[in-house]
Amino acid sequence: MLKNELIIDAIKYITELFRDNSDGHDTDHSLRVYRNAMKIAEGENDPDIRVVALASLLHDADDHKLFDTKDNENARRFLREHEIADDTIEQICEVINCVSFSKNRGIAPKTLEGKIVQDADRLDALGAIGIARTYAYGGSHGRSIDMSNQHFYDKLLLLKDEMNTKTGKQMALKRHRFIEDFIMEFKEETGSIGISK
Repeated sequence: MLKNELIIDAIKYITELFRDNSDGHDTDHSLRVYRNAMKIAEGENDPDIRVVALASLLHDADDHKLFDTKDNENARRFLREHEIADDTIEQICEVINCVSFSKNRGIAPKTLEGKIVQDADRLDALGAIGIARTYAYGGSHGRSIDMSNQHFYDKLLLLKDEMNTKTGKQMALKRHRFIEDFIMEFKEETGSIGISK
């Protein structure tokens, strides 16, 4: 895993950007995506690790749900301030723009780095953390438990089949099964009220 001044500065930057956010799109989420991406990258054939690392850390720096920015303005500001070459900035922004599920439904990224970071982000929407983030986001946006539960069918249960990398697919399978088990338990405890396809 990369540990250098640039990565440390990126972590500080996103910590400041997300300091008031508690809906599951925060520094901890970005750090988990970063760790997922580094793990996936280990199993792939020579990805540009710096692009993967910076794109994973900055992937939500301009998320439309959080910021009113255009053309990756926040990410570009950080990268320019750290004298990243223009062509590398474009690579990183291209990867960032591949991540959003709603904007990239069914679209596989063209680059290996994009595939890695997209998988890394989607993994954080699965498993126990995916369930926790679903309710955190729903609660912060006034959604009931029942309304949040629909998100499992609208997104989370679809992710397993949209992973791009071998490692990502393996990691997603276990987390997908955890969500299926959770849904079964929820239905048993509530008499099948609240989660419906």
